[in-house]
Amino acid sequence: MELKQSISSSLGAEKQLRSYGAVKETEWKPTDGLGKNQLDIISMAETTMMPEEIEMEMAKIQRLREVLVRRESELRFMMDDIQLCKDIMALKKELQDLVATPEKDKTKLQSQREDELIQKIHKLVQKRDFLVDDAEVERLRQGDSRFPTA
Repeated sequence: MELKQSISSSLGAEKQLRSYGAVKETEWKPTDGLGKNQLDIISMAETTMMPEEIEMEMAKIQRLREVLVRRESELRFMMDDIQLCKDIMALKKELQDLVATPEKDKTKLQSQREDELIQKIHKLVQKRDFLVDDAEVERLRQGDSRFPTA
């Protein structure tokens, strides 16, 4: 509404210099059949838009921004999930190599490493479970029907 008041007050006042930013004076040449009234309006925005249209467009952009922020969050969850899965798979591969060695041939260091790997895998699985649960809660909170729950 302030925009309406600002526009109406600026239209009524006589402008001595036409300026915008660092431009001190702009000389306008009528082209494309624009009349004198159209040339008196100097604005960064399209001069054909009404304040209501601007407000509607801003609301639409805000909704789009919210959708994009939500999508960015989903993609970050996916990236974290992929990284955790890669880490888990690498640890499992190392663990498989250790488990392939018969128990009687293992050194104390190999047995300790095996236990460490199991603990690391367990922690990563818990972290991934928490991430998946957090993503599900976020989807439910947003009321997102694209991801139906069982």
